[in-house]
Amino acid sequence: MRTPAPLQSRLALVVDDLPADRDRLSGILIKAGWRVTHAGDGMQALARAKAGRPAIIFMDIMMPEMDGFHACRQLLADQDTHAIPVVFVSAKNQRADQVWVRANGGRELIAKPYASADVLAALKFAPE
Repeated sequence: MRTPAPLQSRLALVVDDLPADRDRLSGILIKAGWRVTHAGDGMQALARAKAGRPAIIFMDIMMPEMDGFHACRQLLADQDTHAIPVVFVSAKNQRADQVWVRANGGRELIAKPYASADVLAALKFAPE
C-alpha cells in the first residue's frame, strides 16, 4: 500500500496576475502545510507546471498574455502536465463561467471573494 506524501512536500501552483490575490491564496495553502510557487499569467504557469510538477494548480481566468482557460487547455494537451488538476479562482462566477470551467478542463470554480474553507475543500482534487 502506498503511503501518501506528507503535506509539507506537496506543491501547489498559484496563478494570478494580481500579487495581492496570489499572496492571499498562497497564505491559505502555506498555513495548511503546502509549498507554493507562483505565476503571473498563463505562459508562466505552463513553464512552472512543467518544471515543478505541482500536485494542484489554482488559476485565475482573466490574465494578460494568456488567460486561464487557454493555459488549462495547454496543460491538458501536454503529456507532462495533463494529469495536474486545475481549480479556477475568479471573480467570474455566472452559470456560463461554471460551464466554461468544465469545458476547458477545470475541476472547479472558486468565486472571489472566497473563504479559506473553499480553497481547502478544493485540495480534494490533488492526488494522494
